[in-house]
Amino acid sequence: MSLQTPRGPVKAVLFDLDGTLIDSAPDLGAAADKMRTDRGLPSLPDSAYRAMAGAGARGMLGVAFGVTPESPDFEALREEFFVNYEQCMTERTYVFDGVLHLLQDIESRGLAWGVVTNKSKRFTDPLAAQLPLFANAAVVISGDTTPFAKPHPEPLFEAARRLGLEPAHCVYVGDDERDILAARAAGMFSVAACYGYLGAQADTAQWGADAEINSPAQLLQCLAGA
Repeated sequence: MSLQTPRGPVKAVLFDLDGTLIDSAPDLGAAADKMRTDRGLPSLPDSAYRAMAGAGARGMLGVAFGVTPESPDFEALREEFFVNYEQCMTERTYVFDGVLHLLQDIESRGLAWGVVTNKSKRFTDPLAAQLPLFANAAVVISGDTTPFAKPHPEPLFEAARRLGLEPAHCVYVGDDERDILAARAAGMFSVAACYGYLGAQADTAQWGADAEINSPAQLLQCLAGA
């Protein structure tokens, strides 16, 4: 069965990474929490960090220390967080249930799939080397692959160019509003991954996604009925 959206036949499915394909919240939280315990502060539970995992260093440091990017010590704290994360980034991170089967199904239909993330190459390259998940990815676009990051559409345009496809023939799946904004700006069919790091204030109904899924397994069913 071919997959179709109102924009035409689907030829590739692109995904956000953290909170969409992989659950990296445990390692992100551990990297920030180590900074607390190194300073003699009490450890915080994983649940304290999870909702902000999609915000990366900004979110983790906000939970751990209440700092913002405007804080004078933010840059130094962020680099310390990055070093901690590099040392543990695959210790607790796992692929969401249903993702591997989904990717196999996509491949069995002759479709390409890839990753477009705001995570920098500093982290995506080691993850791609260590996680078997990436073995058949046709393209991986990091947050610093182009001069822009999501919600700008350029990373999605770059992925489509590398695949040799028109954006209208690509689907983009992500768990953050900026993912949906980027997909809409790029002219791709957008799918909100509602099982990801939505955060307490998220209202996916306001994002304007073309579709929503509550598990990876729902994606192809969603596209088949698009």
